[in-house]
Amino acid sequence: MKNKIIIVLSYLAVAAAAATLTLVLTAKPAHYTKLEELADLLEECFIDGVDRTEMEDAAADAMVEALGDRWSYYIPASQYDSYQDQKKNSYVGIGVTISAAENGYLIEEVTKGGPAEKAGLLAGDVIVAVDGTRVAGMTTDQGKELVQGESGTTVEITVDRSGAEQTFSVKRGTVKTPVAEATLLPDNIGLVTIKNFNTNCAKETIAAIESLIDQGATALIFDVRFNGGGYANEMNKVLNYLLPEGELFRTVDYTGKEEVTMSDAKCLEMPMAVLVNGSSYSAAEFFAAALREYDWATVVGQQTSGKGYYQVVYQLSDGSAVGVSIGKYVTPKGVSLEGVGITPDHVVEVDNKTMSAIRAGTLDPMEDPQILAAIEALKGN
Repeated sequence: MKNKIIIVLSYLAVAAAAATLTLVLTAKPAHYTKLEELADLLEECFIDGVDRTEMEDAAADAMVEALGDRWSYYIPASQYDSYQDQKKNSYVGIGVTISAAENGYLIEEVTKGGPAEKAGLLAGDVIVAVDGTRVAGMTTDQGKELVQGESGTTVEITVDRSGAEQTFSVKRGTVKTPVAEATLLPDNIGLVTIKNFNTNCAKETIAAIESLIDQGATALIFDVRFNGGGYANEMNKVLNYLLPEGELFRTVDYTGKEEVTMSDAKCLEMPMAVLVNGSSYSAAEFFAAALREYDWATVVGQQTSGKGYYQVVYQLSDGSAVGVSIGKYVTPKGVSLEGVGITPDHVVEVDNKTMSAIRAGTLDPMEDPQILAAIEALKGN
């Protein structure tokens, strides 16, 4: 009987303690949000301790994710400067584009003239260690943080190349990403590769076009494959240079405000084609759509991604930021690309090996099936 009384009293003691704890934890100011309350609770009670910044970043990312919008995004404070540098087409680093691989990070592209190229790194190499730290299982962002550092400092990059590991010393420096590249193909066809529509795009693209015309180009192919888009004003400057007078770009924001951008009467008249694929986003696919709607160019390649919303980046008080879809845009004929994209006039599929070589810039243009199809389309005009 005595044991039963002790057990009952123990249960009552635990219940009383739990009730007391619950009262303490819920006695918060009226303005407290659920997220603030939860963060304080975890910080105070979790047995292993918490990283408050990491926890808040995860919560912020989840809030944006909960919008169900594939275009809105969250940028931690630690990554905001890198984000800004990317938009400027200039950053401190080693000059590689990477993606996750089974044992590390696949180098998909090496920036021409950048530190990585000078050190001997190649597209197709797989980064397996940075300064001796093995990177298998890390996220891409974690890998970027390891590689990044101050200009002039050196980082040791170990890669798997054809089954053998090699280590390269790479001196970090300012990497300027070429936005537009010009190549004169046979039969006086000019190829203009546009990497993105960020800072300097219009200036470099127009310079590339005029360089090709000076070399005798009588037709143009614009390559916006793997172009993730960028600033609408940069794209509009290029379209204005190419197209005759008329509507270029129409947007409607969340308040219902509508804006229309017009092209002037000056234009460039010659046969044109645009190359696109599933990694042509936003301004890149809009660029192709506008040229086609004016009957100014034929579109060749693969179905595009279908992005029809535009984002504005708002920086938060702790230095982090959020890119929020605040409006939509439509083509000159009023067509939304959201969730639809562009179906090329000439669909040309390629295998994964060829696609990787196109992205890395290692495939000769005259061996590229999509460029060859664009050339045939131009000859047929």
